[in-house]
Amino acid sequence: MAVTLTAWQAFSLAALAERLGHACLAVHASVTAAESCTGGGVASAITEIAGSSAYFETGYVTYANGAKQRLLGVRDATLAEHGAVSAETVREMVAGACRDSGATLGVAISGIAGPDGGSPAKPVGTVWFAWGDAQTQESECHSLTGRRDIVREKAVRVALIGLIERLEKTLSPT
Repeated sequence: MAVTLTAWQAFSLAALAERLGHACLAVHASVTAAESCTGGGVASAITEIAGSSAYFETGYVTYANGAKQRLLGVRDATLAEHGAVSAETVREMVAGACRDSGATLGVAISGIAGPDGGSPAKPVGTVWFAWGDAQTQESECHSLTGRRDIVREKAVRVALIGLIERLEKTLSPT
């Protein structure tokens, strides 16, 4: 069943995580998360669901650039040229997470949750996401509003919705 983006707002994080679990089990997929500004919020939401170990084994909290490099293989050149909050960085993050964990699908998140740290080019609330696997990734940027905790919660929501939509697409291709 396809759900519009607006309709997803009615779902709690627990309901989204449960739906993700059903989708993973239906297509025999495993997922991983490479997180920066959400600090493990995606992994936490997923593992709140009993039985999530059947499709979620490993998550990465790579808050600092050094961790992104060491654990996920983000290149120095990518960080120097594009910064941590960029399409290029999140694509490398999700590829590295899937490569290391063996997951069939992953999400990566890097953003500026605030209240400080923004710039004119990348204001507070700028969050980049990438979904994919070790070979293929797609990324998108969201401008999220609210206090730090709200930006982080919205980012977890976007990450889960993106995973669900990609898995459900394999269940009923259009």
